[in-house]
Amino acid sequence: MTIAISKPSRLLRNPSLVVGLAIIAAMLFVAIFAPLLAPHDPYMQDITRRAVPPVWYEKGTWDNILGTDQLGRDYLSRLIYGARVSLLIGFSVVAISGVIGTTLGLLAGYFGGRVDTFVTFIVTVRLAMPVILVALAVVALFGGSIWVVIAVLGLLKWDRFAVVVRSTTQQIRALDYIASARTAGASTAWVLLREVLPNIAPQLIVIATIEVASAILMEAALSFLGLGVQPPLPSWGLMISEAKSYMFFSFWLIAIPGTALATLVFAINLAGDGLRDLITPERS
Repeated sequence: MTIAISKPSRLLRNPSLVVGLAIIAAMLFVAIFAPLLAPHDPYMQDITRRAVPPVWYEKGTWDNILGTDQLGRDYLSRLIYGARVSLLIGFSVVAISGVIGTTLGLLAGYFGGRVDTFVTFIVTVRLAMPVILVALAVVALFGGSIWVVIAVLGLLKWDRFAVVVRSTTQQIRALDYIASARTAGASTAWVLLREVLPNIAPQLIVIATIEVASAILMEAALSFLGLGVQPPLPSWGLMISEAKSYMFFSFWLIAIPGTALATLVFAINLAGDGLRDLITPERS
């Protein structure tokens, strides 16, 4: 047995999903084709053109549509390349944490007993560790880089997957179609991967979207504190951090990457809500 997928026509009648996926698709397009879309080299500095305002300001110029930063680097180009960093970190962290948490949750929920006790203990230990503090300590110890941030967050943010998957698996393991699969001689791996996992997909999608947004925000927080992505690599959190000294004189330096970050997180949450409604079985 597998989950029922709603009719394709419901896609267009779900504004949250359409808007969310449209924004995410646009940002993915920008991130993938950044070398073709960026008007300038995002790393090139020009001290003579520091803090040039965006084009809608009186002193703005079309050569730098979103202006330049405090080192004279084109802000639009850095914003475009920054989308790569945010999306790479968000989806990579969820891929790592999702595999870990889903595996532990399936094993605990399906087998119960000592396996459940062991997994519950691991989850409890993980929940006792503040993510941001542990991430700060590890990144400070090993140095800030995009790969260190991905590894640290991926190994710390699996608990929500484990808790939700464990609870949902416990609810469905005693259902008739699971018993039928066992009676038919299906292996445990088959039951878990072909019977249980597809039926908890809606819950996984919701958790994944929450964790993608959370990972992107956490990377921005680490970069803002100087312990995430390191200069000169463009990162929206790092761009905000570098501009905080200029916020009263060049407000756009914070407003532009902040708006991009908020828009991406908002779109991911919209898409998650829409996908949950689309995949949830239709009820009579």
